[in-house]
Amino acid sequence: MIESDTIKLLRECDAGAKMGITSIKEVLDCVKSEAFRSILQNSKRDHEELADEIEQELRRFQDEGKDPNPFVEAMASIKTNVMIGLHDDDNTIADLMTDGCNMGVKSLNRYLNQYKAADEKAKDIAKRLIHLEEGLAIDMRDFL
Repeated sequence: MIESDTIKLLRECDAGAKMGITSIKEVLDCVKSEAFRSILQNSKRDHEELADEIEQELRRFQDEGKDPNPFVEAMASIKTNVMIGLHDDDNTIADLMTDGCNMGVKSLNRYLNQYKAADEKAKDIAKRLIHLEEGLAIDMRDFL
């Protein structure tokens, strides 16, 4: 049970980290404020570093990980493009990204509760990813 829950939790972290990276990449060129761009670039780098660690852990279990749900990814992309098309400003981007962070935090906490038997390393990774998402949401408040 421990190994099964560990792999499942790591897969969800993998999908979450990838979704975060993709979302940041999608909006980065639209950001006008250098300060906001810097926050997003730093967060993208942090997500990529954690994604690499998640990948290493999954390889340890001979697992290939999990990509974000294509439907969810497509819907998020459509929403982002429509909202930015209507309101091309940093406030809109910060609002969209904050919503994404909040959804990520909610999902990851749900998975932490669901996969209670996961090993401590996987739980630590999930908690660090949650912390990254919470921190990004806080850092973006000045741009809302």
